[in-house]
Amino acid sequence: MQLNPQLANLPVYQPGRPLEEVARELGLPLGCLIKLASNENPLGPSPKAVEAMQQTASQIHLYPDGNAFYLRNAIAERLGVDANQLIFGNGSNEIIEFVAHALLGPGTNIVVSQYCFAIYPIVAHLTGSDCIAVPAKNYGHNLPAMREAITPDTSIVFVANPNNPTGTLASHEDVLALVDAVPEHTLLVMDEAYFEFLESPLDLVPRLQEKPNLLLMRTFSKIYGLAGLRIGYGIGHPEFIAALEKVRQPFNLNAMAQAAALAAIDDTDHLEATRANNAAGLEFFEQTLSELNIETVASHANFILANVGDGASTFQKLQERGVITRPMAGYQLPEWIRISIGTPAENQRCLAALRELR
Repeated sequence: MQLNPQLANLPVYQPGRPLEEVARELGLPLGCLIKLASNENPLGPSPKAVEAMQQTASQIHLYPDGNAFYLRNAIAERLGVDANQLIFGNGSNEIIEFVAHALLGPGTNIVVSQYCFAIYPIVAHLTGSDCIAVPAKNYGHNLPAMREAITPDTSIVFVANPNNPTGTLASHEDVLALVDAVPEHTLLVMDEAYFEFLESPLDLVPRLQEKPNLLLMRTFSKIYGLAGLRIGYGIGHPEFIAALEKVRQPFNLNAMAQAAALAAIDDTDHLEATRANNAAGLEFFEQTLSELNIETVASHANFILANVGDGASTFQKLQERGVITRPMAGYQLPEWIRISIGTPAENQRCLAALRELR
């Protein structure tokens, strides 16, 4: 077989390691491991979402609603947009693939920040598109420099805000300046996977009608605790969303995901508890890691980046102690690990393991 030549040098995305895999490898009981690697909700899914899935289970032999009618209309009403401004994906990762299929190819390029989410360059390379990586500023996006990096061949600018893996947040002023400055031939994708963790988020939804080249992405994987169901969505101009619908595969959003998401968006108690747990966890790690002389990057998401000197070695030693974190060498940060915020007990255990290694 003649493989696509783009595959030859295409990196493989390395996700956080599953608990079961680490337990098998180290010969440890599953119950003694904690996972602080993949920015998952430590409080679990909304109880209302679990109940909705249970009710859906008896109908799982039927194909799901291919247009996600009820979920689409519920989110549209909540955001104050028309239903045809939404597109759903098997995780927001699939939305990234949609825009790549729609806009990228040989002769085009994307603009990203250094330390950007790894999937952006991967989809670019897969389509034969080039990737312009703009040096970061204080581990975050240098949005003015990214504006200057746009060329006539730039099809997409990707901005994760807050950013994964660094947790940095661009200022409202810089974001709005970028929204206004991006030329008409370039799509600006604002990846807002951690939007719900922000105390005072910048709401770009009102700009969508006047900016057909703006797309917002959000997900149910993080604060809503539905990572295992893979459900994300994009919010954009109706004409561009209609183009993306031509790329979307039928029935890409399964029935349980739709039912769970519809229930989760109304569970404000679960949302507020998650946000409170996260704020307390961030404060805990910022203070205690500082006391250990471990440098961190101020985070606005549900994880914190920590400079431990040798990320790969620290990751391995923590894992041997039953604590799974995320080494950052794949993000050009070999000295760092990323720690997802857990429950208070999980955070304490992670800190105790780090103290043993100092």
